[in-house]
Amino acid sequence: MKKIGLLLTIFSLCLGCLGLVPSDKAHAGNLNLTTWPSASILAVESRTVNNADKKLGEIGEKLDLNNSPLRSFRKYRGMFPTIAAQIVDNAPYEKVEDVLEMPGLTEEQKKLLEANLKNFTVTKTADVYNEGDYRLNTGSYD
Repeated sequence: MKKIGLLLTIFSLCLGCLGLVPSDKAHAGNLNLTTWPSASILAVESRTVNNADKKLGEIGEKLDLNNSPLRSFRKYRGMFPTIAAQIVDNAPYEKVEDVLEMPGLTEEQKKLLEANLKNFTVTKTADVYNEGDYRLNTGSYD
């Protein structure tokens, strides 16, 4: 039985190779590529945006104090993990300056926050970023 299987495999491979042997005749179908829409048009027409991408478009380059994950605060020196965790724990905020009113901040932490207020924004909390402790653990480990 194994020998028959081996022979069938070899025979199939040989038949497949015969199709790869070059011949003097070229076969081409009648393809009119000018009538096909370009790939870039198709990509634009079929683009969908999920809730997370919508929120990112609303936020822009700034960190949203109500929605940004804890790890995002690493881009600002001295913010991660202590102050960032306090920000996440005390959210939501109505305006950026509310972050200065968090309980337990030292004067040094307040100065650091004041220096970075221009890097923050506040938007309405979004379920896509606040469900299941996503802000504390995004599941990305690098």
